[in-house]
Amino acid sequence: MAGTIHTLTNFISPITGNTHLRSRYLKSGNQSFNAINSLLISRKPRLITVSNNINSDQIQGNGGQDKPPSKSGGIFTFAANNFLPLALIGGVALGLVNPGPGCVAHEYQLSKVSTFGIFIISGLTLRSEDIGEAVDAWPVGLFGLASILLFTPNLSRIILQLHLQPQEFVIGLALFSCMPTTLSSGVALTRLAGGNSALALAMTVASSLLAILIVPFSISKLIACGLGASVPTGKLLKRLIFTLLIPLILGKAFREFFKGLADFADNNRKLLSILSVVLLSWVPWIQVSRSRSLLLMVKPTAFLVVFMMGMLLHLVLLGFNAISIQCLCAVSGGHESIFAKKENSTALLIVASQKALPVLVAVVDQLGTTFGESGLLIIPCVAAHLIQIITDSFLINYWNKKEQSLSNNKVA
Repeated sequence: MAGTIHTLTNFISPITGNTHLRSRYLKSGNQSFNAINSLLISRKPRLITVSNNINSDQIQGNGGQDKPPSKSGGIFTFAANNFLPLALIGGVALGLVNPGPGCVAHEYQLSKVSTFGIFIISGLTLRSEDIGEAVDAWPVGLFGLASILLFTPNLSRIILQLHLQPQEFVIGLALFSCMPTTLSSGVALTRLAGGNSALALAMTVASSLLAILIVPFSISKLIACGLGASVPTGKLLKRLIFTLLIPLILGKAFREFFKGLADFADNNRKLLSILSVVLLSWVPWIQVSRSRSLLLMVKPTAFLVVFMMGMLLHLVLLGFNAISIQCLCAVSGGHESIFAKKENSTALLIVASQKALPVLVAVVDQLGTTFGESGLLIIPCVAAHLIQIITDSFLINYWNKKEQSLSNNKVA
């Protein structure tokens, strides 16, 4: 696995802008791992840490500090910068240790309330002017949507060929591959990597809306058919509209009609992101509480295998999108292509390689026991969600450090 990660970082790491070298790579049609370096250039180095600054799955830089924090301050800083993974892991741990409250929460349908609340907040923080900035890069966004909703979901066919007990772990990852992109971590990572954040936001919003129409049919065709299960596609579509689309529209409508609310949302993004993370953490807490007895029967090696599968899934998504960018550059003008522009290629690579946990949760909640115990279906997806955020954080940190090193060598 270490070798795989090293190869991938070489595959998609940036180089300082050498136009002649970049053009030679593209004209020769070289699709090696090093060729993709030409797509991602000229970034300012930043330190990346897992965080939740914009929404339920946010990443941000923790900034430099002149003085090292005190021991207690360091703990609080670490908790603040890693609130999302800590909240999700804490929800899982709480459900295993004391399942009673989680079972009560399930009886009161709190998982549906949490999903509704997450998308209300997404609508409240959605700014129209950001989407308009992505119009010029529409071919890149169009391919990104195709990658997210049409191409990468086909990985579910391969995932379903794996044999692992419980089988719900495999099915959960297959479902995860059919989801749209993350709600905000892709946008935040794109911004920190020097990419086109407006394009990233446009792909995020569009994929979330289109997913309501496409995901039910993807699940029915790619997963249910292979398992001999029947998915009520029409019913699932209707429920997703009420669970995802309506709260998103309501949140956006509140923002547009109430100026004070829009100002509050803009000035309190971190507070709203914390609330989103708390709502999201209810899901693993409730589902694990319900499925505790089954989870305790699963062998520890199965959890390790799931972790490795989640890592491999994300690396495959990164590799597929990186190769696609290289091919699109070669056939659409070389280094003059809109796909070769580093801001656009960065946004496409990051956003199209991530999958959304909240949408997966809503889908599993609506499917009930169609594919097995919901708790067992969600656990591998929580792991995969955390893996993709942490992996991309390290990758961007690696790119920025490499760019800084190249810049220092130039100055010297």
